[in-house]
Amino acid sequence: MARPAQGDRGVITVYGFSPSGNCHKVRLLLEQLGRDYRWIEKRSDDGSTRTPEMLARNPNGKVPFIELDDGRVLTESNAILHWLAEGTPFLPVDPWQKAQALSWMFFEQYSHEPYIAVARFICGWTPIDSPRRADLPRLRERGHQALAVMERHLSSQQWFTGDFYGIADIALHAYTCVAGHGGIDLAAYPAIRGWLERVEATPGFVPMPAPDADAQALIDQST
Repeated sequence: MARPAQGDRGVITVYGFSPSGNCHKVRLLLEQLGRDYRWIEKRSDDGSTRTPEMLARNPNGKVPFIELDDGRVLTESNAILHWLAEGTPFLPVDPWQKAQALSWMFFEQYSHEPYIAVARFICGWTPIDSPRRADLPRLRERGHQALAVMERHLSSQQWFTGDFYGIADIALHAYTCVAGHGGIDLAAYPAIRGWLERVEATPGFVPMPAPDADAQALIDQST
């Protein structure tokens, strides 16, 4: 793969929580670009992202975000993907194809992640008697609606970033590959399963780290 075109070639610092799909998106693209980066682990579920030091960097109190050597900070996973991919094969040059890729990334954040990722979080990172678990049937229903949209696209297309693998695929892969953690089965989506295999066969691919033992135990009880 070609290297990024940006002039910022220093080491990028990434603040992220490894089992988070939104954070893993950034790690995966950095790995596939061959960029130098430093990862600082910050849990999303114990207040670590909302300390005064962290809020000074990102007032929204969330990860991931990146910090450059000159102190500039960029937040929001898909904005980070777009910036990193500019001038590389991971983002189309053609304006129409670029817009199509971005449309799938907006879809991921508005119609996919709020259901598939949140169902996963509730199953793995909230107590088994949490009242939030009452939301799981609705979240799973909406998650399947999002997967049906993806399945339809993949019935005639190989990728979500235009003609080639790129950042829209990275964005959508992150939580789709672990949808089962939230009780959302992929058995009915053969095109999605084939696409996941294609993503995972791309050069430099790294899988998302598994949840820790406590989270996995909760997932096993919830699905």
